[in-house]
Amino acid sequence: MKNLVRKIESLAKEIRLGGGKKAIEKLHANKKLHCRERVNMLIDKDSFFMEIGMFTAYGMYEEYGGAPSSGTIFGIGKIHGRDCVIVANDATVKAGAWFPITCKKNLRAQEISIENRLPIIYLVDSAGVFLPLQEDIFPDKEHFGRIFRNNAVMSSMGIPQISAIMGPCVAGGAYLPIMSDEALIVEGSGSVFLAGSHLVKAAIGENIDNESLGGAAVHSEVSGVTDYKMKSDEECLETIRSLVSKFGHTPKADFDRIDPRGPVYPEKEIYGVIPQDRSKPYDMYEVIARLVDNSKIDEYKAGYGKSIITAYARIDGWSVGIVANQRTIAKTAKGEMQVGGVIYSDSADKGARFIMNCNQKKIPLVFLQDVTGFMVGSRAEHGGIIKDGAKMVNAVANSVVPKITIIVGNSYGAGNYAMCGKAYDPRFIFAYPSASIAVMGGAQASNVLLNIRIGQLKKQGKEITAEEQEALLKEIKDSYEAHADPLHAASRLWVDGIIDPADTRKIISTCMHAVNNNPDIPKFNPGVIQV
Repeated sequence: MKNLVRKIESLAKEIRLGGGKKAIEKLHANKKLHCRERVNMLIDKDSFFMEIGMFTAYGMYEEYGGAPSSGTIFGIGKIHGRDCVIVANDATVKAGAWFPITCKKNLRAQEISIENRLPIIYLVDSAGVFLPLQEDIFPDKEHFGRIFRNNAVMSSMGIPQISAIMGPCVAGGAYLPIMSDEALIVEGSGSVFLAGSHLVKAAIGENIDNESLGGAAVHSEVSGVTDYKMKSDEECLETIRSLVSKFGHTPKADFDRIDPRGPVYPEKEIYGVIPQDRSKPYDMYEVIARLVDNSKIDEYKAGYGKSIITAYARIDGWSVGIVANQRTIAKTAKGEMQVGGVIYSDSADKGARFIMNCNQKKIPLVFLQDVTGFMVGSRAEHGGIIKDGAKMVNAVANSVVPKITIIVGNSYGAGNYAMCGKAYDPRFIFAYPSASIAVMGGAQASNVLLNIRIGQLKKQGKEITAEEQEALLKEIKDSYEAHADPLHAASRLWVDGIIDPADTRKIISTCMHAVNNNPDIPKFNPGVIQV
């Protein structure tokens, strides 16, 4: 686990450089700060910035030279003690141009702002849409225009939006800052226009430079488009801090929290609890003991449905309900063996009831996923596994309290759904470096795919030797497991990030601070759940 964490941290260090050291030095020469320097200057000194989507676009767009972190960074940070979503374009990556996944990432930032009623700060420095891929970013529902639609909706919801124009802001992208509540512009580097000087020349024959067309003086003194003219990045960021400090305070959800207590066992011991081989059993209680306050839980139905652990606990003082997959092999009351990581009928029934209890009591849910799916076979089918599985999925889908998901190990098939995967609207979802996300395990899937491939070859009148079969199986398995890797999921924003297991308490507590900002919790209605 330590090696996996080191690899992830090494990759993160490289990604933080965006377009590279030389590109950052070029920004500095132009008296501009790099996007990460801007964020660090904006948030409270020595506070934690929970970055989301750092690995977005990893391994993607290689034919265009790559797009580290999709050319945009965002996360949650404190400004004068207030939680804010902060979004910043990275001008060192294709001049901050938007790739298709960049659009998805910005929509995720707005989604987090909306779900948790958090103010959002945009630090704009972008050349606009990456034109070679325009068809994948422009016209559809979840494409570029949805961002401006969200600007309008968020404004009507009373969510503060502040934009700082710290570089170019072109074409459709010009609407984002101007549809915010207030816009600041940096003199000499910030500019806003629907069409730049070259396009204006081509379209209507007018000769004009960009500064005269849409620079800081124009929009602060002539057009009135922007509200504050700033002399530098530093002054701009300090002004944003001052504006945020004057926000009125809003109602909270008031989820229960007391003075936090650390776990009895050090958090870093999680490294030694989870085995390298994801097929091997381990005791999830040992993981929980290193996450919860005083290493103490109030377990619900402890002796029933033992392949899922359900318990009330506190994490950094916050009251939470934990739903976790148990990976040990245990005996049921009937003397049958339960395979670790599989959800049985009794476990699904228990999970559904516990989720309903947490909704009734206004207790947020934390899911710890290490699940290979629901139990299969005649005994499980005759016992109604589909009905009981549907019961749990229904409870998760209709749950109204905030849900936070951590993928510890396996996350396969319908088990991913029942344990609140991305499709079930967790407010936040993170993965350990040991995670694997796929329809089924690599070994099973590879054998299925191999049999299909062999069948196709036989139809073509071809026979392959045992050695060729072995080589083909390895090729299929390697490809499948690469797609199940957490980096593959993080690059596509199926998870919000890959975290160090030793930081789990800090991450969950930061998420709890965020979700506590939204007081609007609808009445829980579980729908039709068969008994």
